[in-house]
Amino acid sequence: MTSTPMIELSDVQKSFGSKTVLNGVDLSIPKGQSLVIIGGSGTGKSVTLKCILGLLKPDSGVITVDGQDATKLGSRDRKALLQKFGMLFQGAALFDSLPVWQNVAFGLIQGQGMNKKDAREIATEKLRRVGLSPDVGLLSPSELSGGMQKRVGLARAIAAEPEIIFFDEPTTGLDPIMADVINDLIVECVQDLGATTLSITHDMASARKIADRIAMLYQGKIIWEGPKADIDRSGNDYVTQFISGSATGPIQMELLKN
Repeated sequence: MTSTPMIELSDVQKSFGSKTVLNGVDLSIPKGQSLVIIGGSGTGKSVTLKCILGLLKPDSGVITVDGQDATKLGSRDRKALLQKFGMLFQGAALFDSLPVWQNVAFGLIQGQGMNKKDAREIATEKLRRVGLSPDVGLLSPSELSGGMQKRVGLARAIAAEPEIIFFDEPTTGLDPIMADVINDLIVECVQDLGATTLSITHDMASARKIADRIAMLYQGKIIWEGPKADIDRSGNDYVTQFISGSATGPIQMELLKN
């Protein structure tokens, strides 16, 4: 008997006017597994995340999260469902008007109604977990380097110990060494929580580090999915071109047609 997937998408479609972005996406992520969606810019990776979160409503198809049809929830049930999620946004997306510790504790205070003293203690511990000292919590996000901002974003994502974490281009804007540090922290933090994770990236070094499985999204469909160890022998010309970063191949030919 197989357990219910934590996240499942069945024939999800989404268009904006005449432009079809998702054209029948099928995905299944078991509890505790890390899936990374790779693909170029504009292939629908962010739209997929937004549909799962309920920020966008798919035109058709079914999205279930922990057995619930996420496309049919009322506002109260959706709020309860969102409590299961943590997210590391592209660019960290920190609030400059708040000190670092309040950024980390934002969901605890605003989402769960936790008092500031307890929330601050948790925030300080999560900052320590990502390698930042308590005094960093007193700084403004604008005083931090890009790598430190990403660490703060990760601390915020894990602050409420969510069951599901989304990582949106987690290494964008970082040098290769800091990117690898962030990837290692993601792996460690996710293993500590036992969380289910869905990441989107075009950084193959990141995908290989943090994924259990990798799926490639192209022209609104998942064109390949498998264990990360199998991606170099996918047998799919589009996947091979993408992971090698080659300018020649079927993706380039499609771009020239458009």
